[in-house]
Amino acid sequence: MKTELKPYPGTKKLFWKLGACSTTLYHILNREFGHALGAEGRAAIPLAGGIMRQGHQCGALWGAALAAGAESFRRSSDRGQAVALAVAATQSLVDSFTKRAGTVNCDEFTGCNWNNPFSIVKHMVSGGIPLCFNLVNEWAPEAFAAADEALAGAAAGSLPSAISCATEVASRMGAGDEEAVTVAGFAGGLGLSGAGCGALAAAIWVKSLAWCREKPKDRSLSNPYAKKLIKDFKSETGGEMLCQNICDQRFKTAAEHTEFIKNGGCDKLMQVLARS
Repeated sequence: MKTELKPYPGTKKLFWKLGACSTTLYHILNREFGHALGAEGRAAIPLAGGIMRQGHQCGALWGAALAAGAESFRRSSDRGQAVALAVAATQSLVDSFTKRAGTVNCDEFTGCNWNNPFSIVKHMVSGGIPLCFNLVNEWAPEAFAAADEALAGAAAGSLPSAISCATEVASRMGAGDEEAVTVAGFAGGLGLSGAGCGALAAAIWVKSLAWCREKPKDRSLSNPYAKKLIKDFKSETGGEMLCQNICDQRFKTAAEHTEFIKNGGCDKLMQVLARS
């Protein structure tokens, strides 16, 4: 039986300072892996609230997946292997988060519609802020343990080389190998979970990263390019945001997802995101 992990000191204060669960988890995991917070972490802010407040996967999960992807890049010089590592680590993070929160989705956990001012006020006055603070506080050490264990168990060279839709979109947008691998775990709706589109989240992060570097004093949530991505994406998918519905399948393995991308799956949608 595993011993319950104790929360890291100062997590709630850090959450308050950084202003988003996504950035907080990126910062904590990156710190535990031995690296400092940079523009990459601030660029994760738009993923809070379930991808630009759309209510899909919790921002804490996106932030943790970004940190796991960055660490995957550091642990393997082979891009295909690094992508496979990131997907494996993110799958572990999704499992860990689901056990802690009961769902991956922000709106289901918080009961809040983040695009509805009345719902946000109701969430705040009914104790919703402590709910999120407590979740991040309790899950952060579990998230690091899950990612670190998965990365160690799936050591570089032990997994088949993989392709990620998120990595492909990032590359088409001009991202370098490190940035492209950082988002690799978003594949198949985040760790192949079939939920909110990982390619969309990757495109938002890449755009937000550029925004953060150009405007270091501005919060990336105000990035107008991210808002346009959401609009163009929904126009292409008819409003659908779930990976498993867009692809008409939920991928069981990274190999299945790799074959899907190799065979042209979601190619048109990735082109729309890359051009947006």
